[in-house]
Amino acid sequence: MAKVTHPTRERILDAAEALFAQKGYEGVSVRQIMSRAEADVSLAYYHFKSKRDLFDQVMLRRAEILNEVRLEALDAVESRHPDDAPTVEEIIAAFTQPLLELLASDHEKWTHYFQLIAQVNSSPEWGGELMTRYFDPLVKRFIEALRAALPDCDDEDLYWSYHFLSGALTLTFAETGRIDNLSGGACKSSDMSSIKERMPAFIAAGFRQLCTK
Repeated sequence: MAKVTHPTRERILDAAEALFAQKGYEGVSVRQIMSRAEADVSLAYYHFKSKRDLFDQVMLRRAEILNEVRLEALDAVESRHPDDAPTVEEIIAAFTQPLLELLASDHEKWTHYFQLIAQVNSSPEWGGELMTRYFDPLVKRFIEALRAALPDCDDEDLYWSYHFLSGALTLTFAETGRIDNLSGGACKSSDMSSIKERMPAFIAAGFRQLCTK
């Protein structure tokens, strides 16, 4: 059964997501969020217990979708014949490409959330706590798949390799325009098709370099 959503609650979440992505948690007031949502401030506390609860619900709303589509992608490559195990490139593609496809297909819907993830993942205050809470079960499943594909890899090298993958992915989410400037316009941070084409091979090479000794 489809989840029933309340239109005002969704407007508040959309407004909060955009403002948190732009200004950070501390840089935004509940009043500013409700003004953007075109709703009375009292409704913030009708739908959410507090500003922190609102932030948590912003994080959770799309995390559930992202975890589901990535697990489906991993299940698809793992469910082939047992003698046809997934490659490192295929596992990394299952982890990254569903996100890049969502961003490419509906940029307006997803861009603020991905920018917020990029911000949270690089925050000493929030990164460890929130990324652990919303994404660790999924990440551990992918690490186990990578461990099976790279059976001789030391745990230390495996986890460092994932760390570098996470950093590359969230920098991509941020769409800072830095690569646009460096390349003189030859590359664009919003070009998700080019990123999808290159990222799995690039990251897989890094995993293999560290894990094959």
